[in-house]
Amino acid sequence: MFKEALQSVVEGTDGGIAGLLMDFEGIPLESYTKADAAIDIETVGAEVSVVVKGIQRATEMLDAGETSEVSFKSDKMITLIRIVTKGYFVALTLSPDANLGKGRYLLRLLAPKLAEELAA
Repeated sequence: MFKEALQSVVEGTDGGIAGLLMDFEGIPLESYTKADAAIDIETVGAEVSVVVKGIQRATEMLDAGETSEVSFKSDKMITLIRIVTKGYFVALTLSPDANLGKGRYLLRLLAPKLAEELAA
């Protein structure tokens, strides 16, 4: 279920490159990468997990509530992170000219379905 869900988000977003479901310790549960992609989504996820944990700590210290989404853009890619549960997040990596809004929308729809599957 996880691989198919990630594939549908990546393929359903113009400019989608890869998707990943990972725990906050940097251990991937599942990933999907387009065949022509030049990135290692699991390495991206492992590095991002450290950043997202830091952001979560910062929002707690600021009494800003729970973190639900994080994104960052560089010259070569955009990465969207959506928190699924306290232990897991889903990531979508896109090309710099991708349809960012569609990617965010699809991740927002996917996260509760992944949470339900993880709880089962």
